[in-house]
Amino acid sequence: MPPFPGPPLPPSTVTLWFCPTDALAPAVAATLAARCLDEQEQNTAERFLFERDRHQYLVSHLLVRRVLALACGIPESESVIRRTPRGRPFLQEPAGGLPRGGPELDFSLSHTGGHNLLGVVRRHRIGVDAERLDHGDQEFDTLVHTFAPEEQEWVAQARPGQVRDRRILRLWTLKEAYSKARGLGLGLPFDTFSFELAEERGVLGFRPAHGDPARRWRFMELEPVPGVLAAVAVMADDGEEPVLELRHGFPWAPSPPRARAVPGAARAVC
Repeated sequence: MPPFPGPPLPPSTVTLWFCPTDALAPAVAATLAARCLDEQEQNTAERFLFERDRHQYLVSHLLVRRVLALACGIPESESVIRRTPRGRPFLQEPAGGLPRGGPELDFSLSHTGGHNLLGVVRRHRIGVDAERLDHGDQEFDTLVHTFAPEEQEWVAQARPGQVRDRRILRLWTLKEAYSKARGLGLGLPFDTFSFELAEERGVLGFRPAHGDPARRWRFMELEPVPGVLAAVAVMADDGEEPVLELRHGFPWAPSPPRARAVPGAARAVC
């Protein structure tokens, strides 16, 4: 799958790919995986008990390699993807540097029940998370217990049902995105930082984890398809005005993105 031509993204662009798992038929995904995924990824895929889980794994990892190839010019089969000691994946830079687009690149992947979300930036850090709203009530209740007290109080103010579930999942996806951008994942206790959210969508206030300046983080909430909530956490310099480009489907060929400005930094909450 050679990269299609195109200019490299500006450093301030945040690129999101939202790809349904069924964008690749199982036979196509298996064929591409044999060509593009490394030995560890292929071995991991073989360990899944259910075919639907194996298929989702293959599609999500093929998506990563395809998008990285487009962003930096390294063919899918030649990309070396490593993990930090805490499990955060990163692209290992070749000895001669990235072929195109500049010296830096960061990405974050999330998948949930038939959907995959990948975020890419040319510098700094990014974290993304996507979750389905149709979780069971017991699972939602478990999530609430991990939140900061003020967030739990905000959730409790909502009437039971979809309104309450949506509040819980909005907070959860934002927390996942932030902790993934930090490279800490679930190793960062979710009650050590908090969000103040608008009624429908948007982050009004943010209390970061200890020692992390709030002003450098920008947050976005999206609903790429009905019933799937997504969140993005991205670093930005003072005065920088990042632009989000959201693309749908598997990147076989260029598709017109939906562009929007990334919101400014949320109000710092003590």
